[in-house]
Amino acid sequence: MKVVKWILISLAALALVLYLAFQWMKYNTKKMSPEGSATFKFEQYDVKINYSRPSVKGRTIFGELVPYDEVWRTGANEATEFSTLTDLEIGGKTLPAGKYTLWTIPGPKEWQVIWNSQTGIWGVNWDQVANRDPQFDVLTTTVYKETTPNIIETLSINLVQAGEGLEMQLAWENALIRVPMK
Repeated sequence: MKVVKWILISLAALALVLYLAFQWMKYNTKKMSPEGSATFKFEQYDVKINYSRPSVKGRTIFGELVPYDEVWRTGANEATEFSTLTDLEIGGKTLPAGKYTLWTIPGPKEWQVIWNSQTGIWGVNWDQVANRDPQFDVLTTTVYKETTPNIIETLSINLVQAGEGLEMQLAWENALIRVPMK
């Protein structure tokens, strides 16, 4: 009976230590790449993006830290979440109202932007590879990359009015992509 009691106490202590270690790791990870959001509410539009905002910190981002032609979680920590209460037209295709994860495949001149129906997932797996399952891709579009004149230190995703629609703008390091939506 004493052995069982000590095993249970040991298991409870181990569970507590693991829980506290996870919370400490989560706190420190979020501190390095704080959470950000972008919202756009106007007429029929109600769009929201939740993401984590890593910083350049003297590193070369695109082509090195974030390799070209590979899926990127588009931020840090959890996969970036994109939600819309109305259908959107993006690149001539319809993105149904709903909640998605947002992924990108950066390239030197063009980027692919991907909306995936899997939500609530971490951005990378244990091997630090993007945690996206392509079978859940809902929409993919290709946009051109612009080069900014100045370094943008912290990843920024914005939603702005563009004509009668809206535009998602993603900027980091010296890259800017614009995704028109209506």
